[in-house]
Amino acid sequence: MGQIEWAMWANEQALASGLILIMGGIVATAGQFTKWYFGAYSIGAGVFVCLLEYPRGKRRKGSTMERCGQKYMTKVVKVFGPLSRNYYIRAFLHLGLSVPAGFLLATILGTACLAIASSIYLLAAYHGEQWIPIEPQPKERPQVGGTIKQPPSNPPPRPPAEARKKPSEEEEAAGAVGVSGGPQENPVPVIDEVV
Repeated sequence: MGQIEWAMWANEQALASGLILIMGGIVATAGQFTKWYFGAYSIGAGVFVCLLEYPRGKRRKGSTMERCGQKYMTKVVKVFGPLSRNYYIRAFLHLGLSVPAGFLLATILGTACLAIASSIYLLAAYHGEQWIPIEPQPKERPQVGGTIKQPPSNPPPRPPAEARKKPSEEEEAAGAVGVSGGPQENPVPVIDEVV
């Protein structure tokens, strides 16, 4: 059985947590809760988490499908270098971001989800995983000289490969005797009768 890549699960969990924090923050701020400023904080923290988690990391084995527009955010996240690559730092960052949002009922679900994402990132870091950006690899174009061994000698349209075969020795011998490889005469007479 294969090794589980925990960072992939943590990334999805953290992205969903950021969206939940944003929604809870909007509810708390728009509803003018008594501690609405924690709602405003949750909106900011949720946006930051979503921007940090939007670009997926490259998997160790197999292929990784990019999110739409990920290449632009990848450049931004790469700028932070080891701060964004190291999953220990991400785990403690998410845990720290989740604490203030836990003081408000509207944002407690986002807090719990972000704490879970933090623990999954901690597990990924323990297993030696780190964020590696998905970079587009140049597509190798087949070289014309390398794929075509010999140019065709017959102009198109060409007969099927079976019809293009060179005549064997028996056919050459039959051709020398006088038997042609062309049209043959039908030994049974064909009579068209119209009734």
